[in-house]
Amino acid sequence: MSKIWVKKPMSAYEADIKKSQLKRVLGKWSLTAIGIGAIIGGGIFVLTGTGAYYNAGPALALSFVIAGIACVFAALCYAEFASILPVEGSAYAYAYGTVGEIFAWIIGWGLILEYAMGSMTVAVSWSGYFAKLLKMFGLHLPAYLTTDPQTYIAAGNSGFSMNLPAFLIVFFVISILVRGTKGAAKANNFIVVLKVSAIIFVIIAGSFIIFNSADPFKNWVPFIPEATTITENGVSHSAYGIAGVVAGASAIFFAYVGFDAVSTQAGEAINPKKDVPFAIIASLIICTLLYILVSLVLTGMMHYTDFNPLGKYPDAIKAPVAYAFDIAGYAWAGYIITIAATVGLISVLMVMIMGQSRIFLGMSKDGLIPATFSKVNPKTGVPTKNLLILGVLIAIVASLTPINDLAHMTSFGTLFAFTMVCVAVWVLRVKEPNLQRNFKVPALPLIACSGIAINVYLIFNLSKEAQMYSFAWLIIGFFVYFLYSKKHSKLQNGGYGETFKAEQEPLEKPDLD
Repeated sequence: MSKIWVKKPMSAYEADIKKSQLKRVLGKWSLTAIGIGAIIGGGIFVLTGTGAYYNAGPALALSFVIAGIACVFAALCYAEFASILPVEGSAYAYAYGTVGEIFAWIIGWGLILEYAMGSMTVAVSWSGYFAKLLKMFGLHLPAYLTTDPQTYIAAGNSGFSMNLPAFLIVFFVISILVRGTKGAAKANNFIVVLKVSAIIFVIIAGSFIIFNSADPFKNWVPFIPEATTITENGVSHSAYGIAGVVAGASAIFFAYVGFDAVSTQAGEAINPKKDVPFAIIASLIICTLLYILVSLVLTGMMHYTDFNPLGKYPDAIKAPVAYAFDIAGYAWAGYIITIAATVGLISVLMVMIMGQSRIFLGMSKDGLIPATFSKVNPKTGVPTKNLLILGVLIAIVASLTPINDLAHMTSFGTLFAFTMVCVAVWVLRVKEPNLQRNFKVPALPLIACSGIAINVYLIFNLSKEAQMYSFAWLIIGFFVYFLYSKKHSKLQNGGYGETFKAEQEPLEKPDLD
């Protein structure tokens, strides 16, 4: 058996849980709030504009339905894994104990892409809402301080540019996270209440505006626009039509990363085997319903073509919900949404960076990335150095990259991880049928097959650029594994001693029929 397929023994996970320096301070509703905190914001405040303009038009609601269905399959599989392995690291940790090290590494590498790009996407969108908030008080930031270089040049400008607010908000969030998980969770809970209240306001107020207009359905007709080609920055891609609806589901998929973020916090959950599965499923159901309603309201209030970043309202794609109210003539409502989104997106960024750091923590404990990422501050109970390194990298890239590119690469990482989880939970059910499972996926072969099929299909409906960059990222991951991770792996170097020898068995191809 090749050493790259060795599995981390279950007893090693139990030992990790017992000696973990992370503090167990999160109950099921705090975990649910973390999921909602990550989900509500990324899709509603960020991707409704990009998804409507670049992909689906008013049919964006159907894109959210498709993405939600795909997430249900993955969420059920995540819930079963979380009830077995209540440790930080999410899908990476699950795969390490079931399929093998190389499989786990590639999932972890994909999760790094997912969370890093997701954090950057949210930081860029926060910048758009923040700039709008400043305008409410008569303050205006110059374009070269709020725009990435590529978009700045495409708009006919020249010279230096960077998205300074996106750069700074990352460090503000890091300053909160390094103080401890309990304090961060309390801040997140408050922000979640504010965001959900704002979303309900959007649905009610937006519906009132639409159905009290002279022609309520004008922006929804045609609901699925005729297929066409959009060219921007010298790059062309197909949009609208049925294919556009599916592509929209792929593009906005990262909006659902929140329930995955719940699983990354398992190491800090009070009763992880019960509370993590509950929080995963609850946060997904609540947020999918809100996504569908808000996307319908948004495209009913504002024509999807008005989200063009090079058009009449260039900032609308960064702050779509607030601009929809402005354009409809209800600036006061736009102010409310701007304040709520500006504050609310902070919690999304907080949860994503927190989740990223816990994945790094799990991989570092196993020796696959440098040990500095697993050092936990004994006073605060958080990986401080880990968070600071992440903050620097995320801030720099967020300030220099267009939002659409970031969103698509995040979706790739999410879809890839979800696919691997569906595979791994099926393998584990066959290989280890007697493991205690506080939650079991019903009709697992059907659910797992459906999850694999729809997630892979959505991957191939992402933009060609996103596919190319993301596959390049995976190739780089293989080089990193064989040049560094395999040599430093605790599992490869006898780090689990006799426990490993006793439990490790050749990984045979399971009969999944």
